[in-house]
Amino acid sequence: MDFKDYYKTLGVSSDASADEIKKAFRKAARKYHPDINQGGDNEKKFKDVNEAYEVLKDPERRAAYDQLGQEPPQAQGRYQPPPGWDSGYEFSRGGPQQDEEFSDFFESLFRRGGGPTGGMHTGRGSDVHGRIEVSIEDAYRGAERKLSIRSPVVSPNGGITLQDRTIAVRVPKGIAEGQHIRLAGKGSPDLGGGQAGDMFLEVAFAPHPIYRPEGKDLYMDLPITPWEAALGGQIILPTPDGKVDLRIPKNARTGQKMRLKGKGLPGMPAGDIYATLKIVNPKVETDEARALFEQMAKEMSFDPRANLGGTRK
Repeated sequence: MDFKDYYKTLGVSSDASADEIKKAFRKAARKYHPDINQGGDNEKKFKDVNEAYEVLKDPERRAAYDQLGQEPPQAQGRYQPPPGWDSGYEFSRGGPQQDEEFSDFFESLFRRGGGPTGGMHTGRGSDVHGRIEVSIEDAYRGAERKLSIRSPVVSPNGGITLQDRTIAVRVPKGIAEGQHIRLAGKGSPDLGGGQAGDMFLEVAFAPHPIYRPEGKDLYMDLPITPWEAALGGQIILPTPDGKVDLRIPKNARTGQKMRLKGKGLPGMPAGDIYATLKIVNPKVETDEARALFEQMAKEMSFDPRANLGGTRK
């Protein structure tokens, strides 16, 4: 796809005020409107003008677009936005109707990829959408977090500036990955002086060294010794909610799944923890350990490959 220079399309400079952009759009729209000037490529130019204005009229979109900078030195028709180009921006929902036909460039930045998409003025600021990463332990107990974001605002001269702000976020106890936290009035301010929108934060769990979350349930691999697997017994298992006793059955096998009911994420009902057993053999590093394994090999008629048709030597 080609890079789109929206400022060039409207015939304005990159530091043009909101009023200058609006005036340029109205002038270009009258010039290329197909009902007024038919024929030629006026219809295409009219669409290009509408697309440019759709981006530059909205402070959030414009600030994110400006983040891309000038057209990079890439082959024509092969432009791709750099990874993380929209990092740090609030993500609004709304914007142009889905049946409007804009270029692939617009789609890749502002619709398909979930990037900043401003909405029409309704007397209320846009809702914004983002993502917050929390630990599984925070989800068990609840937590308070600070979130730093950048918001585009209109300066007194009509230009666009970025303003940093810090928002307090309460992570409720028992929240699951993929759920949303709503912060009323913390979305985009209304440029006309109306009520600010809301902020919706999708919860993602930070990678954990032990647990794999699925909804309210947690999954883990539980290492056990060969003698624990053979003889069974009680072991102490640490969980995010404290230590619990777990009974290993006799003749346990690798891959066997143990369920700790109600020990997953809190809730009504609470989730479970599923521990998959994994038998781990100790290293044979002493003569005594070697002698013990040699004795087991002689006295135990165990062949794990019997179903393969082979025989022990």
